[in-house]
Amino acid sequence: MTEVLVPLPTFGRLSERVWRVLGLNPGKFTLQGTNTYLVGKGPQKILVDSGQGIPKYIDLLEDSLKSISPDAYISDVLLTHGHHDHCGGVNDLLSSSINKKHPIRFHKYPLPLGADKTSTSDLSSFTIYPLTNNQIFKAESATLKVIHTPGHTKDHCTLWLEEEKSLFSADCALGQGTAVFEDLSEYICGLKYLATLKPIQLYPGHGPVVKDGVKKINELIQHRQERENQIVSLLKSDQTKNWTAFDIVGVLYKDYPESLHLPAVRGILLHLEKLRDENKVKLSNESTSETDISKLARNEWVLVK
Repeated sequence: MTEVLVPLPTFGRLSERVWRVLGLNPGKFTLQGTNTYLVGKGPQKILVDSGQGIPKYIDLLEDSLKSISPDAYISDVLLTHGHHDHCGGVNDLLSSSINKKHPIRFHKYPLPLGADKTSTSDLSSFTIYPLTNNQIFKAESATLKVIHTPGHTKDHCTLWLEEEKSLFSADCALGQGTAVFEDLSEYICGLKYLATLKPIQLYPGHGPVVKDGVKKINELIQHRQERENQIVSLLKSDQTKNWTAFDIVGVLYKDYPESLHLPAVRGILLHLEKLRDENKVKLSNESTSETDISKLARNEWVLVK
């Protein structure tokens, strides 16, 4: 059931103005590792994301810059969102010779007040400039426009590369597999907007470059719609039954190993929350305030008649 990961070089040129530097943090959720990108034709480079904070990453980044040009430097780092595998390298970058050569400015879209920060890096001790939607950053022959695309996280942003009509899709569209998300309604809304841009290709936060950006984005939208349709059909199939997320996973994922059932429950719960917001389903029992997903998954749901 597990997709075989495409081998990626730790450093490589992807276009005349884009290079990928792997974060050296491969894993179950990071795939081959976090992709960081150097953008710009001339000596000035913009770095997309900072990796996870793996010490050898800084050495790789320094070597990568030197291999591009002895004069190459990083002016700005655009952090696509606050997850540690994308922001964890900020401190190492600040203390590196890269920053001493040319002071780096760091930018990230701010989390809204009251947002859950448990899964985000604490950047409060650093000077981080706030990103704004549609903000423009420029290097030689490279124009990046910030697009706030919440869903994966509240602070998640993608970056439109004007000269290539391509998109740094961060964690809303991966090179392999499907992304996780915190808010399905926001996630789908963001994907639909990105599809209207008709990106030629995607530079994702994890995995290989996606050569047909529009096709990939539409596949992600379709996948979520199909899952939603399956959930609604299942609830319709027996309207005398109160369905838990565990019940739904037991049917829809019956051909998958049981080890995957609990992770699947989280996605089903987010689908149910979206359907509740649309007044298509409702809780049939008192909703628990527990944060433990195994307890939340025992809440019972029915269709709204």
